[in-house]
Amino acid sequence: MREHFVWVTTRRIKPGMLEEFERAWRPSPYPQGLRHAYAYWSEDEQEITGVSLWDTKEACDSWRTSEAETRRREAMAPYVVAEREGFYRGRELAVPVR
Repeated sequence: MREHFVWVTTRRIKPGMLEEFERAWRPSPYPQGLRHAYAYWSEDEQEITGVSLWDTKEACDSWRTSEAETRRREAMAPYVVAEREGFYRGRELAVPVR
């Protein structure tokens, strides 16, 4: 089974700020080594979980310490109340066909 490298970040944002936060959240330039990125938000639109899949841990670490990521985090900061993140390795689980 193929191993995945996943960075998960959950942020609590200020009420009514989802649209502004999403504009600040989009990376520029697009990170090297990023395969997929997903955003999931709570019903009240105040908690957002971002899930990104990377080619390697090194690719993710390189982005996380880059100047572009620093600028992105600075742009998001006015909308963020709290943040937590983690980096994981894992595999896809086989789901039985019904």
